[in-house]
Amino acid sequence: MTTDRYSESGVSIERGDELVERLRQKNKSIGGFAGLYVLNESTGLVACTDGIGTKIELGLRFNRVKDLGQDLVAMCVNDLAVTGATPLFFLDYFATSKLDVDQAEAFIEGVREAAASCDAVLLGGETAEMPGFYGEGHFDAAGFAVGQVNPKNVIDGSTIAAGDLIFALPSSGFHSNGYSLIRKLLQDEVFSADDKAPGSDRLWKDVLTTPTSLYVNAAKEACKVCAVKGMAHITGGGLSNIDRVLPSTCSKKVDLTAIPTPEHMHWLADQAGMDETERFEVWNMGIGFVFVVSPNDAQSLRKSIDDLHLIGCVE
Repeated sequence: MTTDRYSESGVSIERGDELVERLRQKNKSIGGFAGLYVLNESTGLVACTDGIGTKIELGLRFNRVKDLGQDLVAMCVNDLAVTGATPLFFLDYFATSKLDVDQAEAFIEGVREAAASCDAVLLGGETAEMPGFYGEGHFDAAGFAVGQVNPKNVIDGSTIAAGDLIFALPSSGFHSNGYSLIRKLLQDEVFSADDKAPGSDRLWKDVLTTPTSLYVNAAKEACKVCAVKGMAHITGGGLSNIDRVLPSTCSKKVDLTAIPTPEHMHWLADQAGMDETERFEVWNMGIGFVFVVSPNDAQSLRKSIDDLHLIGCVE
């Protein structure tokens, strides 16, 4: 389907999907959350890269630069975690028009702290000054994460079968996707950043700059207590990310009413005129990470991880 409101903000999910499909024709390993490089029978390296997107503009506007560092780390290490890999190290690329040392230091400190909370090391990075390319005071950033996993233990969704259950962990907010539309709604004065978000005692500017949740430790714990069959990081594309770990013979059945969607997310989607399908495709709508397990493992998973929600099953 066409995400009309998101497309109007300048972003096309369909174009992104088309590019991935073209690249996959030349490299079959492209298209997952992260890539696996096998060193030997017992050691594999998992790597991925990502950015923050246009949320950076709001982070700058509302002085939440350090929190953007966690966004960058989370967008990468959460992708690593879905394979069952443990993060080892992280690198960042920070590009700006003219280097503001205080700004860069705050951002990189956010990166360092977030990586450390996942037992990963900030191994290095690159800073680039590109005058005339970026607006004054603005920057962009990319992250690169590498983790380790035994190739025999890689979680790739291949054992998922009909009847398996889908559990979800809540998101901390909009995370780092769909912000081109959010910024357009702000620009069009559909709502004000200084207003309280519906159903919340927080201002919109605080809600919108809440950093992306880190799910690495929850994924590790889940893999310790049960045989996790598949995991998905819910980012751009929303619930469709679950499809990326399902075998071609399976599909998901999700109960949208079981998803813990904050009132302000539905309110904003209503103001944007988004139908049910589009809002769950553009935004995470309250969930950030998903586990697929056998019904036999459901109790163990629920006991080990707090705030887990059963949202559906596999057909």
